[in-house]
Amino acid sequence: MLQKLRTIIYHVNDLPSARAWYTALTGVQPYFDEPFYTGFDINGCELGLDPDMEKVQAGNHTVCYWSVADIHAAVAKAISLNAILITPVTNVGGTIETAVVEDPFGNHIGFITGA
Repeated sequence: MLQKLRTIIYHVNDLPSARAWYTALTGVQPYFDEPFYTGFDINGCELGLDPDMEKVQAGNHTVCYWSVADIHAAVAKAISLNAILITPVTNVGGTIETAVVEDPFGNHIGFITGA
């Protein structure tokens, strides 16, 4: 039934700042940029920024893991952009490593590497 990760939308309380932060983190310019939504194409996956905070409550109950080539570099870059380290790089079996950071807007971002 499930095929692949297609879209992840992060709710943000400051769209211009979030747009700049995610552009710096990913090195990708948004392909869609309006006051109500900013969308990035990250290798075929939609990373969306939604400024509608009306039904958003505090808490991070879901973490999406983005595949990265160098997890230590990804974590370091996020932290250099004022992300907070939530879970350090951790081996979760074999060559697979994961880490989680929190962006300046309260969203948790997972990184994963390995086979």
